[in-house]
Amino acid sequence: MRLSSILIIAMTFFAAAVVSLVAANFSVKLIEETSEIGVRDALDDAGLTWAEVQADGLQVTLAGIAPTEALRFQALSTAGSIVDAARVIDEMEVEAQAAIAPPKFSVEILRNDSGISVIGLIPRSTDREGVIDGFKKTARTPDVADLLEQANYPAPDGWEDALAVAISAIGLLPRAKASVEAGRVTVTAIADSTEEKARMEAALRRGTPPGVALTLDIAAPRPVITPFTLRFEIDAGGPRFDSCSADTEEARIRILAAATRAGVTGTPRCTLGLGAPSPSWSEAVAQSIDAVHRLGGGSVTFADADITLVAEPGSDQDTFDRVVGELETSLPEVFALRAKLPKLPDPNQGPPEFVATLSPEGQVQLRGRVSDAALRQLADSYAKARFGTDRVYTAARIAEDLPSNWAQRVLTGLEALSVLSNGRVLVTPDSLSVTGNTGNPEASNEIASLLSAKLGEGAEYDIDVTYLEKLDPVLGLPTPDECEAQISDVLKGGKINFEPGSATIDASALSIMDDIAEILKQCGDLPLEIQGYTDSQGRESMNLALSQSRAESVLNELRARRVLTGSFTAKGYGEENPIADNGTEEGREANRRIEFKLIRPDTVATPEQTTLESNAQSGDTVENPSEEGTTDEQN
Repeated sequence: MRLSSILIIAMTFFAAAVVSLVAANFSVKLIEETSEIGVRDALDDAGLTWAEVQADGLQVTLAGIAPTEALRFQALSTAGSIVDAARVIDEMEVEAQAAIAPPKFSVEILRNDSGISVIGLIPRSTDREGVIDGFKKTARTPDVADLLEQANYPAPDGWEDALAVAISAIGLLPRAKASVEAGRVTVTAIADSTEEKARMEAALRRGTPPGVALTLDIAAPRPVITPFTLRFEIDAGGPRFDSCSADTEEARIRILAAATRAGVTGTPRCTLGLGAPSPSWSEAVAQSIDAVHRLGGGSVTFADADITLVAEPGSDQDTFDRVVGELETSLPEVFALRAKLPKLPDPNQGPPEFVATLSPEGQVQLRGRVSDAALRQLADSYAKARFGTDRVYTAARIAEDLPSNWAQRVLTGLEALSVLSNGRVLVTPDSLSVTGNTGNPEASNEIASLLSAKLGEGAEYDIDVTYLEKLDPVLGLPTPDECEAQISDVLKGGKINFEPGSATIDASALSIMDDIAEILKQCGDLPLEIQGYTDSQGRESMNLALSQSRAESVLNELRARRVLTGSFTAKGYGEENPIADNGTEEGREANRRIEFKLIRPDTVATPEQTTLESNAQSGDTVENPSEEGTTDEQN
């Protein structure tokens, strides 16, 4: 009986345990399902569909590949908002990210009297020591502060070329700052003069490869102009400035606007400088230009505050009086006006004159009248000192009744002629004219200042000077002979070959054409003949036609490379002028060639019939010969 009671109690406890276990298991399953569904719904609502959820008892495991680390943390936070964060197990991974982009490489270089400082970030592939040594060598200074950092990334395209340009620029510029990026260089510098600025800019641009963008900001101090000179003229050739000076940019704009109203086209050169006699300079100049325009012709010359207005000979007297009177009353107080209405010259009277001509070859001839033998000797010695002892031919004669200031006018004219590359000076009792060509963009200003200072107030003079880039030494243009020699050197290192029996240039010769084109772009306008030659095999007529076609193909290739070929000709010579034996293969190969030859005029001239008498505008038109002796000269 006692055993049965114990068994009943045991069975009761066992049944209770089983019921409890079943209940607990059911509760755990319910919690798992509730947690898993709740977390999954929350992740889906947040757009985190890539996350996988699995509940195991009270733990919730997150798996899957997160696109970014931020989204991984967002998934953890979202799950933690549904269940206790301590129950969340993170088994997520983050998708592999793209390689980190390389940094922006750049260098800043500063050069002054204390030395050079180099700071920036460069690729590890760049030779750091070589860069610093490059600055030391080009700038010829040991004082280079190295503040560079390096990063282990490959150098971007154009980096090394840009750095090389910066090293060259710092070597040329004693006071400068250069900023370097891949394919780009920006240079800020100070030059001592306008001429030095032009030389620096030309040298830097020539040394910059095509793949580098070069930005230059080189400042030059304004020149001091003494006297402060301006000359404006309207004659048969139209309105023009012989010289133009302004003290500010606003003044320059005002002066050029007045010139435009008077009929000047384009944008004339007007130099900004120091030394203006009054802040009202542009006002006085604009009023005077308007006065010349209203007169219908003439000239106005400013030398500091002195103004000389000369009307066209034969102008209407009443109009002249009215225009001059209005100008006198409207000019600022500091300016003094002197006006003149010349009489019409007597066509039957030949005025005394002195003429000096300078040829493009540098030959000088002095003709006309001088007051005495001493002046003739003085003019001859002065010209020889300026132009060279063996370059002067004097054929001036002594005449009476010349003005007392004739010697000063003659020597001033010779000094003005020395500013030109070629030209002519004509001295008369009433005027002095200078015409010619020059490679100096400031020549007109220099001549106007010279004549104003030497001839005195109210002096009449005329300046007609043309600036030609090809004569400008600042531009560094090579001579025609140098161009021909440079092309010859290129052809010595490589030959322009053609496809067999064809006028098509072989692909292997295209780089040679590129080199020749670059040379010709620097040479300007020069007379050049492209000559084609063949060997002696085949019919002569066919060889002649083939050589002509090949010469024309070379000309077309130059045009395709944007070379100005207006002065070029292409000519085939066939079998003519062999340079080797046509009996051997090597000789025939040498005879199949292209040559570049200057077209040289074959002229014979005398001092009176040479370019000594050249037209001042073109430099190669012959004037009427003198009756003095003759000398042959072979060009």
